[in-house]
Amino acid sequence: MFPMPGSSHHGPLPPLEESERRLAEELERHVLKIAVEIGPRNMERYLALEDTRAYIEHELRSHGLEPTLDTYTVVGRDAHNVVAEIEGEGDALREEIIVVGAHYDGVSSSPAANDNASGVAALLALARRLVEQRFPRTLRLIAFVNEEPPWAFTDLMGSRVYARRCRTRGDRIVAMFSLETIGYYTDEARSQQYPAPFSLLYPSTGNFIGFVGNVASRKLVRRVVGSFRRQVKFPSEGGAVPGRIPGVGWSDHSSFWREGYPALMVTDTAPFRYPYYHTIDDTPDKLDFDRMARVVRGLELVLADLLENGIG
Repeated sequence: MFPMPGSSHHGPLPPLEESERRLAEELERHVLKIAVEIGPRNMERYLALEDTRAYIEHELRSHGLEPTLDTYTVVGRDAHNVVAEIEGEGDALREEIIVVGAHYDGVSSSPAANDNASGVAALLALARRLVEQRFPRTLRLIAFVNEEPPWAFTDLMGSRVYARRCRTRGDRIVAMFSLETIGYYTDEARSQQYPAPFSLLYPSTGNFIGFVGNVASRKLVRRVVGSFRRQVKFPSEGGAVPGRIPGVGWSDHSSFWREGYPALMVTDTAPFRYPYYHTIDDTPDKLDFDRMARVVRGLELVLADLLENGIG
């Protein structure tokens, strides 16, 4: 375990700003589109998966970006990671790339509102806001396919394919953020669970956002947690712990670890808090879009900080 800088916010949250109210509405619109109008989406429900991919592309284009497809073949069908880039403007720094990703497939027949329409909604909202800004470093936004079983942790996992291609090209990725299940918050006592022995170290109420990385990514985790806590009045916890601990590597960031890139997961901790994880009851009414908006606004500020000032 490594200590995190700053202190988590405690006590009442400040009133939502008008911009955050609009952001909450925007996030809800994306989640409703993906989880309700489109619904369950994966290689077995391929048309819905393709509808989701097309929606993501459309939204990115509407924000002035030019998404491209990173394509590979799975069981005789094309699978697509959707990639959009905001190129840095610093002559010496534009080769430094910060990746922000979220998987757009869902498990089985679940609507997958929190896991992971919430992450995709955040990705699209961040794209809309950050494309209007200018930074010396490059931001790469990616919607990954095939994060869920049966493709998880296999060579056909979308982020695994992509990270391997990045390493082959020699891409200089200095940080990777995986937005994974970020919409569920509760103030109920003892609502937060952990794998042993972390219940002794972290809060028992599931009202915080978590930043989780492996030991090799500890510098990145500390940098991100410190930036978030300086700029955002919202409960936050961070951990840089061995990747073998259950839950620490359960998303697309682990694909980047395998290629030697620093990476972390931004999460509400999924099954350690969310009772509807991987079920047909993972629906939009379970999500707290106001608190989710606070988190996404915080991520915008953190990314702006890192794109401007680097990882340190």
